[in-house]
Amino acid sequence: MSDRVPQLQVPARACRRETGASVILLGVVSTLGPARRREYWHVPARATRVLMATSDGRLLAEVARTARALGLAVSAAPDLLDLTDEDGGRGIERLFHRLARELTTAEADGVRVATDPPEAWAALAARLLTAPTLSVELARRGVTAEIGVLAEAELWSAYQPIVRLTDRAVVAHEALLRGLVDGREVGGSDLFFVAESAGWLPRLDRIGRESAIAGAASWLGDADLFVNSHPASISRPQVGLASTERALEDAGIDPSRLVIEIGEVSAVTDRGHLLSVLEYYRSLGWRVALDDVAAGWSSRSLLAAVRPDVVKLGKALVQGLPDEGARTMVRSVVELAHRLGALVVAEGVESEQAADEVTALGADLAQGWLLGRPAAR
Repeated sequence: MSDRVPQLQVPARACRRETGASVILLGVVSTLGPARRREYWHVPARATRVLMATSDGRLLAEVARTARALGLAVSAAPDLLDLTDEDGGRGIERLFHRLARELTTAEADGVRVATDPPEAWAALAARLLTAPTLSVELARRGVTAEIGVLAEAELWSAYQPIVRLTDRAVVAHEALLRGLVDGREVGGSDLFFVAESAGWLPRLDRIGRESAIAGAASWLGDADLFVNSHPASISRPQVGLASTERALEDAGIDPSRLVIEIGEVSAVTDRGHLLSVLEYYRSLGWRVALDDVAAGWSSRSLLAAVRPDVVKLGKALVQGLPDEGARTMVRSVVELAHRLGALVVAEGVESEQAADEVTALGADLAQGWLLGRPAAR
């Protein structure tokens, strides 16, 4: 796999209008009823001056050499480059595209970028302290990610039923964020890839939670609502989750019906932060599901630390059945989950044989195309 700055190739048309050095998205903020909403995502205008800060002197020298070759005025100081473009920002735009091709992801993550910075020293220092990385700046400008995926999307939630295996009764629904771009549906993975690349993950994560709640308000009844969330997107739970609390109250959904799903991969990134966020979830009466659980040591360690209310068996593990190795792994996860007092949901159940297998191995609930596909409500 290449270590260059990744580029998302999604055939979405970015809806922009050029006005001098500015780029204006035509999508405006509006509410399209409880099921759909269009959001405005700020895309940086073309810049005529850029500051780049990094402790990597070799990298700064390479960037300075490239900038001069593109006709930019370059002023260098220890750990800092000041680049000025007399061509209305076109040279800096070309520089960004060159850097996207030539720098590794690690290099781009190690550079802070402030575009069109203020002249006052105090304001300039404050801007640099909060400046995005070069990776984020490139994504926001649509150089390494197709920002049209978010910029034009009407966002909404589809819902997939979760059933009790003993009688096939629907007891919950998982909300899955979707985007509609030029009449074409865009999946949640692309939406979240762009949002994370451009530093917009906290906002999209919040939109996903609130869209799920608003869209289910009129029909959820006594069923539970599973909503995916990224713990890393919530830096201060009391602030970051306040609007979700209000959305739940406005929808008239009991807090105990909300089950926040966290993925195993995102959960292991910062264990301390994760546990503090989960503690806050539980203080609100929400429950926690650990998603895509496998049978390895890291999964078992995470289960013991998180002590989730729900454990979701990974689709790959379930679809490995009836292989005896997969059976052993599923049985191991189910037994540990039940010892911790958690319910077990088998994901990816697409045949009666799979449903019979996971039932025999002790799963409580199931989800998959056999039992219902994601759909708008």
